[in-house]
Amino acid sequence: MRSLTMLLSTCLSACSAGNEPPAPRVSEVAAPHAGRTVHVGEDVQAVIDVAPVGAVLLLAPGEHRGPLTIGKPLTLWGPPLATVRGGAGSTVRVTGSGVRLAGFTIAGSGQRFDLMDGGVHLQGSDHVLEGVTVCETLFGILVERCVRAKVVHCTVIGTGLPAMGLRGDGIRLWETNDSLVTDNHVTDSRDVVVWYSSRNLLARNRVTRSRYGTHFMYSHENVVEDSEYVACEVGVFAMYSRDIVLRRNLLAESGGAAGIGIGLKEAGNLTIEDNWLLANTTGIYIDASPLDPGHHNHYRRNVVRFAESAISLHSGLRRSDFVDNQFRDNGVVVKVGGQGDALACKFRGNFYDSYRGYDLDGDGFGDVPFEFRRLSVQLEGRYPELALLHGSPAMGMVDLVGEVMPLFVPRQLLRDEAPRLAPMAVGWTPEVRRAR
Repeated sequence: MRSLTMLLSTCLSACSAGNEPPAPRVSEVAAPHAGRTVHVGEDVQAVIDVAPVGAVLLLAPGEHRGPLTIGKPLTLWGPPLATVRGGAGSTVRVTGSGVRLAGFTIAGSGQRFDLMDGGVHLQGSDHVLEGVTVCETLFGILVERCVRAKVVHCTVIGTGLPAMGLRGDGIRLWETNDSLVTDNHVTDSRDVVVWYSSRNLLARNRVTRSRYGTHFMYSHENVVEDSEYVACEVGVFAMYSRDIVLRRNLLAESGGAAGIGIGLKEAGNLTIEDNWLLANTTGIYIDASPLDPGHHNHYRRNVVRFAESAISLHSGLRRSDFVDNQFRDNGVVVKVGGQGDALACKFRGNFYDSYRGYDLDGDGFGDVPFEFRRLSVQLEGRYPELALLHGSPAMGMVDLVGEVMPLFVPRQLLRDEAPRLAPMAVGWTPEVRRAR
């Protein structure tokens, strides 16, 4: 436990023993050089309606009445102390193209899920949302049927309701392509959603205390990099999607029975590399991924530590490569549902702290393969109700019997022909990302 606390303390800049994650930082966006000031008490919507195309409107500090609708290219800027407050519906709605919202705070919205009431709702093309703080709203930022949108340096503070399903999504991309979602902080929301959306870049975001850190559905050619997912129920989950890249992310403290660092369902042609998965109930969960016979998934240089199961398979696994990963301090390396295994996959050059082989030729790789077989894991896969006894002395005795009595030798679930004797040098760490 001490080593876990120290590692998470270093990676998260907060001790894992119960301290709150760092509060969201509000970004300040420099004011434009010139523009028309909108004073508190003025009708902001009326000013927007008569403003010429390309106008720059500057909100004065204080509270301004919403909701607002913007349908032509213009800039609406304000300092963080300038607040646009809504009541019913979404507080700021943007259509058309070329609208920039920057710097100010959006607070309050309607509470209807069927109408997707939220802080700001973007539709159209080439919109920019920069340094905006959204709070006290049902949904946070909704980007719907957009192309080339930019959501950068924004902060979304969700409702934090104990029932996560009753929260709205922090950031929601729906039928949105070729867009950027970078350097944002989302906390206490439901999900960050990317559905029916392709060719988007999500980078340097931080999502905390939410349900799904990022949830892909029917979305292709997206990239998630240099981001942090801390204390969410699930870090990143990709469903029915292909050609997604997950790299250099920290996924930590996804606890509880459903806690998953990275989850996949029928997702293919994925590249998952250089991620740190720490203290999740399940490090990587894989369900029928890849499904398409022409797809292949690649897992490279990932660090999976302090998980009950480093890899959990819903059934057997094929067309997947695990190369140069680290599996350390986990309850089990792999857990398989039903009667499946991972023998049809390529495992090579990974480090397993439970490996007991030797290296006579001194090349850094074991001279005998690493084989994972554990009777308790085999029985839990076949009889899921035995999961209630996971980690108990009774299941420990089952494993002991499987090791010493040939009559009960468990099936082989995983084989690495060339395991490493020591973990390979890691060029990227969460500390490196924070230092940039």
